[in-house]
Amino acid sequence: MASSSYEGILLGMGNPLLDISAVVDEAFLAKYDVKPGNAILAEDKHLPMYDELASKGNVEYIAGGATQNSIRVAQWMLQIPGATSYIGCIGKDKFGEEMKKNAQAAGINAHYHEDENAPTGTCAVCVVGGERSLIANLSAANCYKSEHLKKPENWALVEKAKYIYIAGFFLTVSLDSIQLVAEHAAANNKVFLMNLSAPFICEFFRDAQEKALPYVDYIFGNETEARTFAKVRGWETENVEEISLKISQLPKASGTHKRITVITQGCDPVVVADDGKVKTFPVILLPKDKLVDTNGAGDAFVGGFLSQLVQEKSIDECVRAACYAANVVIQRSGCTYPEKPDFN
Repeated sequence: MASSSYEGILLGMGNPLLDISAVVDEAFLAKYDVKPGNAILAEDKHLPMYDELASKGNVEYIAGGATQNSIRVAQWMLQIPGATSYIGCIGKDKFGEEMKKNAQAAGINAHYHEDENAPTGTCAVCVVGGERSLIANLSAANCYKSEHLKKPENWALVEKAKYIYIAGFFLTVSLDSIQLVAEHAAANNKVFLMNLSAPFICEFFRDAQEKALPYVDYIFGNETEARTFAKVRGWETENVEEISLKISQLPKASGTHKRITVITQGCDPVVVADDGKVKTFPVILLPKDKLVDTNGAGDAFVGGFLSQLVQEKSIDECVRAACYAANVVIQRSGCTYPEKPDFN
């Protein structure tokens, strides 16, 4: 395909957050009652953490937010400026300006809603032994409204896209925006993709997840999220292959595409359930001394996958690119990457 035909082919919608990332110790996690490897929404007890992280000598500020990370990685892998677009809500502040600059530099066509009252959302990234714990303070990201989406200049991004990806985290913010986009995708034979995103989404936002799921053509997640998804539904199995298959066979709103489930398991093989069959793909193993942090690994996996899917490559190729992108990101701080990909 000519590069012009890729313009706006992939749209992401989600919570744009600025990652405030620092290496901490286990005492720091204990102090704020944070579990290693988890992803949660901030409560009052977590709020002092942001300033404490910011005061650390090794702190880094990196444009983040799960969906935005995946879109950035897909854009990087594609190397076609403007192939991707992104929608979300930021504040009118310094962090918001950073976010706009970052998206532009990445080659993403971002249409942010700018909230007058709330500051740009932040995510505390606490890294212990290479494993990340995420505590998101959504602030402005939580203020996204479907009125912004319905504006002609923003809905045009939806019309243009052939693939639309939304992380499960957005279910806590604007279910009606998700429904609008999901119904549009089903009615127009487009590909709609989502992510389980975190155990708390599967557990406490099950109703919202159930509303969106019939529209989802590809669902991503990791083994912990998949097991939580199964547990809340009383499936009585911990077997990730079995769970993946069951998720892929849940009812669908449109029969155009069969649902494909893609579950990662850290350094264990990726599980793909497609059309009643399960395939596993080994990941690229990394020596422990090369691991910097796992922040953004799952997002990068999805981004790599999307970069090949929009080119209509096979699932095997999509997974190979997904593993490549995740492998690059875990050797760097946050969801960042070198100037050019080395994937062929």
